[in-house]
Amino acid sequence: MKPIAIEEIVKRLYLDNPWWRGREEIIPYRTSRDYLSPLEELVVKQEPRRAVVLMGPRRVGKTVMIHHLIERLIQTGGVPARNILYASLDTPVYTGMPLDKFVQVQQIASPDSNETLYFFFDEIQYLRAWEAQLKSLVDTYPNTKFIASGSAAAALRMKSTESGAGRFTDFLLPPLTFAEFLKFREVEDELIEEVAPCTYTSTDIGRLNEHFVDYINYGGYPETVFSEEIRKDPARFIKGDILDKVLLKDLPSLYGIRDVQELNRLFTTLAYNTGEGVSMGGLTQSSGVNKETVRRYLDYMEAAFLIKRIRRIDKSGKHFQRDRQFKVYLTNPSIRTALFGPITGDHEDMGHLTETAILAQWFHNQYLANNINYARWKGGEVDFVGQIYSSPNMQWAIEVKWSDRPYTHPDTVKGIIDFARTSNLEGMPRITTRTKAGRRTIKGMLVEYIPSSLYCYTMGKNITKGVVSF
Repeated sequence: MKPIAIEEIVKRLYLDNPWWRGREEIIPYRTSRDYLSPLEELVVKQEPRRAVVLMGPRRVGKTVMIHHLIERLIQTGGVPARNILYASLDTPVYTGMPLDKFVQVQQIASPDSNETLYFFFDEIQYLRAWEAQLKSLVDTYPNTKFIASGSAAAALRMKSTESGAGRFTDFLLPPLTFAEFLKFREVEDELIEEVAPCTYTSTDIGRLNEHFVDYINYGGYPETVFSEEIRKDPARFIKGDILDKVLLKDLPSLYGIRDVQELNRLFTTLAYNTGEGVSMGGLTQSSGVNKETVRRYLDYMEAAFLIKRIRRIDKSGKHFQRDRQFKVYLTNPSIRTALFGPITGDHEDMGHLTETAILAQWFHNQYLANNINYARWKGGEVDFVGQIYSSPNMQWAIEVKWSDRPYTHPDTVKGIIDFARTSNLEGMPRITTRTKAGRRTIKGMLVEYIPSSLYCYTMGKNITKGVVSF
């Protein structure tokens, strides 16, 4: 069998890299993710010398963001177009082609370049032992930038962690934040006003809430915002093109799962009960899957960015020695509505889905996301509690509600006040509502109220700015 000729490879690369021919790249949608600037900062940094591994769930716009970044490097970054090579490794002509061969081809195209070269390897999971090859390139070519991405999130995360220590920097692209959703819909400027740095208000909370419900129903994926056809049946897109590929293909092939229906059954149970407190025994009983298998499946689904587990603490802010109970959230509320149908703003499940949407805003910052807990004790509970700086006490606490009753009837607010006092909470406790905002003193403690949709916007907006605020 004759090998694929180098001429065929070069011909395909010219097709994949139209900027080599002086043409503008055609990007499926012009609006860029808010994570583009943070990614650019990471890619152009000279030190430390590392490859960037762009990872995240399926269909959140990783490939499009790569092309936006290439466009920005050429148009505003002053990078010569021929110094950038993009290749999607699922292209047949590249099958089995080692990464260093792309470097050799690029050196032929730009033989006299003493400037930094940029290599973008998309769908890198299709190349066997990619992590070892990428690590070798980082060591061999110190003045060259390497960016890898792929759709099999669990595989990328595992290989990057195992083999890329000191050579790879992971960059997580989560589903759309609520702020990005509004920007993509071109209503952000109409509905949001920045009244102080990183502090926002809404000019029309009723309309903002309508968009928030839409965001919960289908707003996590860029294609659902731009395609009217997909919005007519988002369940088909999300389940068929995203969930089934992860649950029936990615995870079974990576971890050797034989009973995919068992995995699917457990995930369906978790999706329906997003935001509920669970135990290993309870999950075993409700899903029909044995405890050890449940434990492994939870690890797999979290590695694939499908779910997020958060730990329980007590009333004083201390962790339990044994985590008998924990909460499981979907990483995107649209997954639940894809499986069980869209909801309205008055649906009984809006409470848990609002929690799910708010938690989803924090996922890009893995340190922050991994230090979110919930508090539960006999007679009380607080939805989200965090400790992000070195301190003996918890620093923030939020009770999430899709109702104005906690504002109009402050006497019903007990759990978060008790927790704040007992745990010596450092920050002001916050309660989200449906429409009400303001501050009130309850039992001698100042409490801040903010509409859930506005709070969700604020968290998502600030996290992309690198600002941690609660």
